[in-house]
Amino acid sequence: MDVTTIFAISSAFAQGVETGTLEAAGDHSLIGLFIQAGFIVKFVMIGLLIASVWSWGVMVDKYILFAKTTRQFNRFEDVFWSGRSLEELYQSLADKNPTGMGALFMAAMKEWKKSFERGAHSQIGLQTRIDKVLDVSLARESDSLEKRLGFLATVGSAAPFVGLFGTVVGIMTSFQAIAGSKSTNLAVVAPGIAEALLATALGLMAAIPAVIAYNKFSSDAGKLTSRLEGFADEFSAILSRQIDEKTSKR
Repeated sequence: MDVTTIFAISSAFAQGVETGTLEAAGDHSLIGLFIQAGFIVKFVMIGLLIASVWSWGVMVDKYILFAKTTRQFNRFEDVFWSGRSLEELYQSLADKNPTGMGALFMAAMKEWKKSFERGAHSQIGLQTRIDKVLDVSLARESDSLEKRLGFLATVGSAAPFVGLFGTVVGIMTSFQAIAGSKSTNLAVVAPGIAEALLATALGLMAAIPAVIAYNKFSSDAGKLTSRLEGFADEFSAILSRQIDEKTSKR
C-alpha cells in the first residue's frame, strides 16, 4: 500500500468523524430545535403553543354550543307553532332556565303577565315595554353566541406577527453566533436559522385555524341571531294582537 492510498483513507476517515461529530452535536428535530433556541424565542414559541391549544378549545366549545343551540331552536319552534296556547308553554318553561328563543319567550311573557296583573291601561306603553324586554333578551343571547370569538380573531391576526418577532430575534442571535465563530459553514448557520423559522411556523399554525374558525363561527352566530330577531318580531306581533283583543273587551 503506497503513501497516496494511506493518505486518502486517512482523509476519508477524518471526514467521516467530523461529519458524525456535527450530526451528533445538535438535534435537528422540532423538539431539539426548541430546546436549542434562545430564551426569547422559547418564550414566543410557548406563547404561540398555548394560544393554539386555547383556540382549539374555543373551536370545540363553539361547535358544540352552536349545534346544541340549533337543535334547541328547532324544537322550540316546533312546539311554539304547534298550536299550543301561550299560557301552557309558559307554565312548561316556568321551572326551567331556557336559553335562546325560550329566554325571549319567557321574558316577554313575564312582562305581559305582570302588566295585566297590575291592571295596565296603556296599550302603547305595554307594547313598548314588551319590545324593550325582547331587545334586551336578544342582546344578551347574541352576546352569549359571540362570546370568545374575539379571542379567535386576535389569535388569527396577531399570531403571525408574534411568530415573525421570534424569527427576527432568532436570526439576529444566529448572526451573532456566526460572527463569534467566524465561520459561514452551512452546518453552523443552518440550525440557528431553522430555530428562528420554527417560531414563524408555530405562528402560522396558530393563526390559520383561528381565522378559518372565526369566519365560520361568526357566520353561524349571525344566522342564529337572525333567527332570534325573526322570532322576536313575530312574537311581538302576536302579543300585540293579544293586547288589542284584551283592551277591546274592556
